[in-house]
Amino acid sequence: MVRHDTFTIARHFEVPREEVHAAFADTGVRRRWFRLPGNGTSYEHDFQVGGGETARSTFTGLNTAPEQLEYRSWYIDIAGVHRIVYGYEAVVDGDLRWTSLVTVRLDAEGDGTRLGWTEQVTFVRYSGDGSTDLAHLRGASVLRLNALDAALRPGHRHQRAR
Repeated sequence: MVRHDTFTIARHFEVPREEVHAAFADTGVRRRWFRLPGNGTSYEHDFQVGGGETARSTFTGLNTAPEQLEYRSWYIDIAGVHRIVYGYEAVVDGDLRWTSLVTVRLDAEGDGTRLGWTEQVTFVRYSGDGSTDLAHLRGASVLRLNALDAALRPGHRHQRAR
């Protein structure tokens, strides 16, 4: 059975949208806030329409067997510093779990930026009965945007990822 869901997240950042956009585009900055959990991570990023991103890692949770995680994305539309549209797939142990279409809007708001994140997701395999999958995905997106906020703070902007 397949399940479709949509969620939105709105965030204000205290920097101009050019800096927020650069945090998506610059691979060194992006690596500071976009990560898969786990060890043995590999990462590739090509920020252009038709390009994309691939990340892999091995994650071991408490009392669980290690899982091989893979994230594969492709950029569909990049409209200057205003909008980024991309699709991605989440694969666990070789099985496609979900695929999403994400639209990121960056609007000037005072001296800062209002980010609007809309994610349309199709779950093709569930965790258990699937009742927590959307909450898990939304929570992970919130955590990722928290990391983006930290990467944009003074003193952190120009550091490279490890």
